[in-house]
Amino acid sequence: MAKGFLLKKLDMVQQFDPKGRLVAATLCKAAPCFVVGIKSKEKDGYAAFQLGSGLKKNMVKPLVGQLKKAGLTFKPEIIREVRVKDEKDLPQSGKQISLDQVFSVGDLLYVVGVTKGRGFSGVIKRWGFHSQPATHGGQKNRQRSTGAIGAQTPGKVVKGKKMPGHYGVAKKTVKNLEVLSVNTKEESLLIKGALPGYRGSWLLALPIGKAKGFVPLTEQENENEEK
Repeated sequence: MAKGFLLKKLDMVQQFDPKGRLVAATLCKAAPCFVVGIKSKEKDGYAAFQLGSGLKKNMVKPLVGQLKKAGLTFKPEIIREVRVKDEKDLPQSGKQISLDQVFSVGDLLYVVGVTKGRGFSGVIKRWGFHSQPATHGGQKNRQRSTGAIGAQTPGKVVKGKKMPGHYGVAKKTVKNLEVLSVNTKEESLLIKGALPGYRGSWLLALPIGKAKGFVPLTEQENENEEK
C-alpha cells in the first residue's frame, strides 16, 4: 500500500468537539493520485515511488516519456517522491491511489509543504526582534532597524548573524497532525492544525500511525450519552 498522498490546501476552518472546545483545522482537496514512477535500489540506489496529481497543460519531454512508460496519458501538475525502506512496499507503476486507501480518521500525519513567500523582510518580521526605542530623541525613522551587528571580539560580523533577508518559500514539515474526517464523496480531508503554504498550494501527506487516545467525534458523543 502506498504510504503517501498529494493534497491541495483549501481553507482553515473551525469546529467544536463534544466538550465544547474550538478546534482549528485545515480543509484539503484530495483528488486521486497516480504512481508515475518507481525507484529501485538496484538501479537508483534507494527504493521510492513518485506520485502525480492535478492537470498541467505542458510538460518537458523526458517526463512525458516517463508517463507513457507508466501507461498514463494525463500530465500531472505536481510530482513528488516518497521513499520506502522495503521494496515490497512499492506500489505498481501507473496505479491509481484513492483517498480511502491511504487515510482513515485518527491517523497521524507528517505534512510537507512550502511556506508562503514574504519577500525581503526586516529582522522584526523575519526573526521576531524587538523594535528600537521610539522616544527620547535619537531614532527618528530607525525604530525597526537591526541595530548594532558587530562584535569587539573577533572584530567582525559573526557568520550566521540574524539579519534582514529573503523570508519564506522554504520546505517545511509539520509533524504529528491528526486526521479529523475523511470525505470520499467530496474528495476532501480535514486535518487538525495549520499547514504550510498558501491557499491552493500542494502538500505531501505521509501517514505514520494512529493517534493515541483518539476517538472519532461520533463515538465520543455516543459514549457521553451512555454515561
